Amino acid sequence: MNASWQEFLCASGARLDQDLVADFGAAADELRAAPAATIVAPLAHLGVIEVSGADAASFLHQQLTSDVKHLADGSAQHSAWCSAKGRMLASFLVVRSGSSYHLRLSADLLPAILKRLRMFVLRSQVSISDRSDDLQLIGLSGPRAEEALQAAGLSGPVAPLTCSASAEGIVVRLDSQRFELVVSSETAGKLWQGLLLAARPVGTRVWQWLEIAAGVPLITDGTKEEFVPQMANFEQLGGVSFHKGCYPGQEIIARTQYLGKVKRHLYRAHSNTPIAAGTAIYSPANPEHACGMVANAAPAPAGGFDALAVVLENFVAAADLEIAAPGGAHIDLQPLVR
Repeated sequence: MNASWQEFLCASGARLDQDLVADFGAAADELRAAPAATIVAPLAHLGVIEVSGADAASFLHQQLTSDVKHLADGSAQHSAWCSAKGRMLASFLVVRSGSSYHLRLSADLLPAILKRLRMFVLRSQVSISDRSDDLQLIGLSGPRAEEALQAAGLSGPVAPLTCSASAEGIVVRLDSQRFELVVSSETAGKLWQGLLLAARPVGTRVWQWLEIAAGVPLITDGTKEEFVPQMANFEQLGGVSFHKGCYPGQEIIARTQYLGKVKRHLYRAHSNTPIAAGTAIYSPANPEHACGMVANAAPAPAGGFDALAVVLENFVAAADLEIAAPGGAHIDLQPLVR
């Protein structure tokens, strides 16, 4: 997080927990407000890589799982970068602005992904840079979200995964009531104050819960190389194209799709015990091997912890799934409904 942005947030009542904004003084109330209130959150858990240059579109098209070549200016798409074995190294929200592309990803993966992406540039006319210090991400959600945007001098795009750009920054509509803002560090404070005219400030974990509720997983350091995109429901999010040429892992991803061999799928989950991304899930029926893994988790408004979890189909109906180790705390699964 940019130092001046962090200083501004702290002066505005933010309390930090390592690199995250834990809350603005009332963690429980902020979380309870999340499902129905209009909230605004600093997305300190995310970073931004910018890819620009004459060959930016073709370069990304050859590396990512989505159809970057046909991503229109002012649009966004979910995507992933995979290993040769088809396992997700990172997940992205790709935002096109003119000839540049912003890749929003988990901040704990950014240094390694930045270094690895640059290795593949070769002779392409492409520039790849970390913009996380000069661009800040803000999440906005709720019934008055568009009113909050207007109060900050911004306009919200109409359709999901489209963007509106101005001198103040880029606004991406994620769904009917959720927006993600990409703004400069210099103007972030002013825009934040405008948004507060119609929105309540909340900690980063509240936004993470909203992403879980929306069924949108985020690959982090704890889950890198654990899932093929279909396990994380990325083909349903529009993050995988099965009509494009080669990219890392393409053969395995396509074969998995067309042969119907996706045996693990994404589910919502709940536990009364704290859980984290990368936590293994076990069944007493087969205690020697994990039957699933937590993809993302966050405190839930009603208590306990909500999560997205990838679980083997054979064990989904089990009522006795356990986390972390055989004999561990109980975890419940629910269908993923988007």
